[in-house]
Amino acid sequence: MLTRRIPALETLGAATVLCVDKTGTITENRMTVTQLVTRDARYAVDYDHENSLPEAFHELVEFSVLASMVDPFDPMEKAFRRLADHYLAGTEHLHDDWMLIQHYPLSRDMLAMSHGWQATHRDEYVVAAKGAPEAIADLCHLSAAETAAIVAEADRLALQGLRVLAIARATFAGTAWPPQQHDFPFAFLGMIALVDPVRPRVPEAIRVARRAGMRVAMITGDYPGTAEAVARAAGIDLDGGILTGPEIDALDDAVLRQRLRSARVFARVAPEQKLRLVQAFKANGEVVAMTGDGVNDAPALKAAHIGIAMGGRGTDVAREASSLVLLDDDFATIVDAIRLGRRIFDNLHKAMAYILAVHVPIAGMALLPLLFGMPLVLAPVHIVFLELIIDPACSIVFEAEPEEAGAMERPPRRPDAPLFSLRTLLLSLLQGATVFLAVAAVYALSLQRGLGIDEARALTFTTLVIGNLGLILINRSWSSTLLASLRIRNTALWKVVGGTLGFLACVLYVPGLRNMFGFAYLHAGDVLLAFAASAAGVAWFEWFKWARAKRVGRARA
Repeated sequence: MLTRRIPALETLGAATVLCVDKTGTITENRMTVTQLVTRDARYAVDYDHENSLPEAFHELVEFSVLASMVDPFDPMEKAFRRLADHYLAGTEHLHDDWMLIQHYPLSRDMLAMSHGWQATHRDEYVVAAKGAPEAIADLCHLSAAETAAIVAEADRLALQGLRVLAIARATFAGTAWPPQQHDFPFAFLGMIALVDPVRPRVPEAIRVARRAGMRVAMITGDYPGTAEAVARAAGIDLDGGILTGPEIDALDDAVLRQRLRSARVFARVAPEQKLRLVQAFKANGEVVAMTGDGVNDAPALKAAHIGIAMGGRGTDVAREASSLVLLDDDFATIVDAIRLGRRIFDNLHKAMAYILAVHVPIAGMALLPLLFGMPLVLAPVHIVFLELIIDPACSIVFEAEPEEAGAMERPPRRPDAPLFSLRTLLLSLLQGATVFLAVAAVYALSLQRGLGIDEARALTFTTLVIGNLGLILINRSWSSTLLASLRIRNTALWKVVGGTLGFLACVLYVPGLRNMFGFAYLHAGDVLLAFAASAAGVAWFEWFKWARAKRVGRARA
């Protein structure tokens, strides 16, 4: 996932609806022709055996290639070309010497496209069309009974999860090309069914998204039967039925919003209808992530809270309109990015809680001696030492923390939820206050015992440093206890802890450094006292996490 706008990744962690394309995102976008159907016959394609293609299907395959680009990049058109090269190589049915003269593109009103070719050995032009079965039947001006039979056969194939396209042919002998495809005398040749398998990681990724409180909506221009079969294989909820593009156009905004509360699968959807779906989801209060790859997808990508462009097959316009670019076009990567977005938000929260807490005892020990006329504890060199712990902890240790257990099993946070709530603010201040009380108690006890100011300063500073490390450890997780979080690998943490204790030992026991810091030699008992006081200062928060986890466990039971 390439992040074009940094906040988008964090916002993705709050997404409640993922609107994703079927082809290439849910499926592999690796199409293979599996069945050929004419009015009178069917043929199951098997590339593993060198069977010859029956003559009845030659023209169907021939015109599927003629209805495609000369140098195809679309996986479906590549599949047509591969089929023709396999069965028709060396025959008169492949026309690499013909010239493409006219192109009629796919449109919202006509789900079919046509190519007009100039044949080298004919006086007339040849026109090849491919598209949705019902659209091709319309182009061929078939009767209602013939159209119903074709649609029924297409439904049968679509329910197997196959993508179905129909092929037609016509000839043209004029000089001025007609303005629309309907003006040609097309003859129906048959249908081609292609399989595009669901990506292996997608079913599990959809289950993870569901547990995380997100709904996955699949949007496709394919046949409803194909969409239903793919949705079932991928594990997408079908309880709300399938909403088609024409049905979307027939609904007003209020009714559409109501349907979107249950519908998860959308078929025969045109790019401009994606924008209306995004707007309706947003009107329902959802945080919407939308995928797209074409120029016409740009408005929907721009309107979504998080626009995700396809990096593999997407256009430059789609990428410019998006916040994120999916480099491998895989839906599972979106779920991985959501997981990362939640981890980033959690780690920002932990780092800010720590940095707020750790400055309470530092400020307290800077002010306490001034207020009560006691000898100063902290000089600039001590503050610098402490900041050399705090800065790596915020920028490295907490950033390197893995995701919390159950991060993908909690509902998305509200997009307007503050990073720091009043409750979090109070808990952070309380953490710092209890560490300050522990450090202040050690300082007062040192003076009461008659220790010299250098020894009292050394003992107090050691307690403050160890309390600082304690705040880092307890803030690694606000849901797991310290013992549980210690089992989670974080190499950066132990480098910071080890470096801190090592440098602390140097300033305590290397004479030159000890004099620079104004310290006296500390005995083992003093060091143990510093550890005990620091542990006492943070122990309450561990009890708080344990009690809360126990309460949550009882509520779930």
